[in-house]
Formats: sequence, C-alpha cells, structure tokens
Amino acid sequence: MKTVALTALAGAILFAPAAFADDTWKPDRPINIIVPWSAGGSTDQVTRVVAPLIEEALGTPIVVVNQPGASGSIGTRAALDAPRDGYTWTANAIANNATYAVTGLVENTDIDDYRVYLHIANVPVVSVNADSKFKTFEDLVSAMKSGENVTVATAGVNSSGGMALAAIKEALGDGADARMIAYDGGNPAVLAAASGEAMVTTQLASEQAELIRAGKLRPLVALAAAPLEIEGIDPIPAITATVDMHVAPDYFGVFIPTGAPQEVYDTMDRVWQEAVMNAPELKDYAKNRGATFDPAFGDAAREKAMPVVISEACSRVTRGEAVIDPSEIGITCPAD
Repeated sequence: MKTVALTALAGAILFAPAAFADDTWKPDRPINIIVPWSAGGSTDQVTRVVAPLIEEALGTPIVVVNQPGASGSIGTRAALDAPRDGYTWTANAIANNATYAVTGLVENTDIDDYRVYLHIANVPVVSVNADSKFKTFEDLVSAMKSGENVTVATAGVNSSGGMALAAIKEALGDGADARMIAYDGGNPAVLAAASGEAMVTTQLASEQAELIRAGKLRPLVALAAAPLEIEGIDPIPAITATVDMHVAPDYFGVFIPTGAPQEVYDTMDRVWQEAVMNAPELKDYAKNRGATFDPAFGDAAREKAMPVVISEACSRVTRGEAVIDPSEIGITCPAD
C-alpha cells in the first residue's frame, strides 16, 4: 500500500499544473493591470474577463486600474515607468503599444518592450444612431464626399475607432471627410453615437454589441474581410464588399513590461497556456461581442500581432501623422 501511495504521489507531482511548481514565481502582493482607457470600453471589458482567470491561477489579487487619457498613452507610460518587478502590467490593442512611438505619444518604446499575451481580435464597426438618415454605408460615404459635417465618435486618434476612421477616409480617397470627436474611451464614444450627440461611431463591435441588440445603434459595415456575425444580430456586411481596403485582425491582450525577473514570464506563459488558451469565459465573451477568440503568447503572439502593427505604423506615415519613421522601431513598411 505504501508503494502504491508513493507512486500516486509521484504521479501527482509530475502532472501537477506547472503554475504550482516549486521553481515558479509566487506573487506576494496584488498585481495591477493598467487599462489606459475608461471603464466599459473594449479593453476594460475583456481585461475584466481575463483577470479572474489569472487571479485564480496565481493565487493573488489582480487589480484592474483604469487610467485613461491621450489615446491610451498616459496609462501606457505609467506602466512602462513603474518598477520592472512583475507587479505592474498593462492591457490594450497591441497595435497601440507597438506604435505609440511613431506618433510621439510615448517616446522610445516598441513591441519588444513587452512580453505579449493575446486573447482576442476585435473588429471595428461603422454604426449610426437608430434614427439616422444614413440607412446604408453608401449613404454615409455620399455625405462624407458631399462636404456635409459628418461627426464620428471615437476614443481618440490612436484608438481602434480612430484608426478605423482614418483608414476609411484614406481608402475612400480625396474628397471624403468626417470630423472626429474624441472621448476618453470606447464606451462613452458609442453612447454618444447612440444618443445622437455624434452621427457615427467607428468603435469596436465588442463595445457596440449591446446597443445594437437594443436597437439604439444601426450597424452599416464591419472593417473585416467577411460579414461579421454576433449572436442575436443579423450579419454585418464587410466593408471590403464596397471599398478596396486592407484589413488586419486587431489583436488585444495583456502585456508585461520587460525587465522583470525571468520567472515572472515563465510562470505567466504557463498560466496563459493552462488558464486562458481554452477558457470558456473568453469564448463566450467573443461569441457575444463579435470578437475572434484567438489566444497566443510569446513569439507566437508577436507573429500574430505584426500584420496589424505594420499596417497601423505605416498608415501613420501615409497620413502624415508619424513623427518618426517606423524603421526606427524595427518596422519595415511595404513598398508602394
């Protein structure tokens, strides 16, 4: 009986989750995840789904801290300036963190300043108030080209909604214009469009889904290569059906600044693999919010992220918004 018990014990140790191994990081105080946007937006929403999964796996409190301002750059700078001890992380769209330096919002930073943990890809959607005169995307384009004062609510120039609007204007060419109204996050931006304070929003489907279901917003197109399906909502047409433009998956995640002890990253790699990569909570969130569940970490995450990082960085150059060339942070723009 003793031999059997010892054998069982050895097997239990051998196959125990790696996050509980003796040589892994064991946090001794709460971890802060800085969300550089206001509460209720896409980054805040999904981070509050992921945080409890990590909290349970690590056995330590995870505190989500909203620190909005300047298109997410204030909270991002705070995360980078914090001690590199593994206790201050950030969350965002990876294209933001990787390209803040291109627009000068956060100097001397790039994607390699973080260990990257991705969970979903979000999709911007062009929506209008339910009572809007714009019944189709073509109606909106006509107004933009006619010189009408079209107002678009976003979370700022460097937000997913802001970048989506810039990409649409670029794809439509000269003569198509709209005036962006910037808010402190995606949630107030979509509420502004739903209330009629702004005529349009280009924020993410995850931020708009409930208002679309409630009949407060009318979606016109999704910035995707195929119609966007959200549970309980008719498929939203793909913008590529009417506009010739490139779209890349807009990946979101949690990022730990580099420079912490290696065991921090080793432990989080295992936690992400075991607690996040197949989490039903995240799958349900993606299904209900019009996002793609596509988690990854480390080198695989970086590879997934680079298409949208390159697209956003190089578009900044094309639109004259860059203060440094992307090549200075290791991004090579494709030739025209």
